[in-house]
Amino acid sequence: MHFFEHRGGELYAEDLRVTDLVKEFGSPLYIYSAKTFRRHFEAFDSAFAGLDHLTCYSVKANSNLCILKLLAEMGAGMDIVSGGELYRALKAGVDPSKIVYSGVGKRSYEIEEALTADILMFNVESLAELEKINEIAGNMGKKARISLRINPDVDPKTHPYIATGLKKAKFGLDIESSLAAYAKAKELEHIEPVGIDCHIGSQLTSIDPFLEALDKIMAFRDKLTAMGLDIQYLDLGGGLGITYDEEEPPHPSAFGEALTQKLAGLPMKVILEPGRVIAGNSGILVTEVLYTKGGETKEFVIVDGAMNDLVRPSLYGSFHRIGEVTPKGRPEHVVDVVGPICESGDFLARERSLPAVESGELLAVYSAGAYGFTMSSNYNSRPRVAEILVDGDQAILARRRETYEDLVEAEKSCLDKI
Repeated sequence: MHFFEHRGGELYAEDLRVTDLVKEFGSPLYIYSAKTFRRHFEAFDSAFAGLDHLTCYSVKANSNLCILKLLAEMGAGMDIVSGGELYRALKAGVDPSKIVYSGVGKRSYEIEEALTADILMFNVESLAELEKINEIAGNMGKKARISLRINPDVDPKTHPYIATGLKKAKFGLDIESSLAAYAKAKELEHIEPVGIDCHIGSQLTSIDPFLEALDKIMAFRDKLTAMGLDIQYLDLGGGLGITYDEEEPPHPSAFGEALTQKLAGLPMKVILEPGRVIAGNSGILVTEVLYTKGGETKEFVIVDGAMNDLVRPSLYGSFHRIGEVTPKGRPEHVVDVVGPICESGDFLARERSLPAVESGELLAVYSAGAYGFTMSSNYNSRPRVAEILVDGDQAILARRRETYEDLVEAEKSCLDKI
């Protein structure tokens, strides 16, 4: 069942008309489906029922408090990459013992905050970070549980900006030097090595890179066992892709079956960090047509949504399906869908075949639930848009629309000093 679907010529989000939501909350507008979030999480989590596992949702995909609380109530842990994400997770009621902390640039105060919260473990990405965590844990009279992020040099065959498991990536430690790093971790007084971490990239459309990386990690794990280390957790990261256009990513059940065959019987808890596969198709961005503009070589549909609201098309050249909220049955023609920002790179779609539209009509940008609002900005001094969570016939204001006053609130104290 789809929870964004047309009924009687109108797009619905679960049981509510999208046009009614825009009338109440304005445009542009992020709309999320609670039922889709629940269904996606259950489909992913249940795929690993044959393994001792913990599904830690990747907060960076969509960090809205309502979403985090919804998933936490289903038993999800959280994969975080900043102190701010830790704060959000705790605020949403996430159990700290289900939080893993990734990222290459953890600051001292962020490490202190995570140790105070007593999270499950840090995914450590460098020797310098390992030493810093040991120092801070010692100052606090604590012992930090860690895994080291191993870079297996596997090509995930995805966009280079989101490929993280190659030797040239900034992430993790190469396998050759990782044994020495674990030996050092074993000797540090305030460090407890409990896991291995590996994340090779995002928007993967094949299981093969995961399995290639897993073979290398399992061989590495045998070496750690021989060193006398008790490796209790195997963190395989996330990265499973979704369908934006014509991609055919594997279903989580196929991924779960493949991992279960390889890992069944091993005395380790598997940690998985899905983000996009949970959130991506759980949300849409609705935008209003402002103007249409014809030229000698191009036709443009100018909408009120822009690259500051959804940057993926401009940043990655990413495809998002776009459709009419209220289809009129008009012939299609090729257009660029662009926003109001003063940049030629401000577009939601280029060379896209769409029905003719008029000012005031609404378009839905699909698959916008992941890396949409979380990557938004105030560029061109545009207030960030509202987020709505629809649950059946209930519309929850998950984040109010920003105002002009919000734009200057953190700056206005300087006016008296100039």
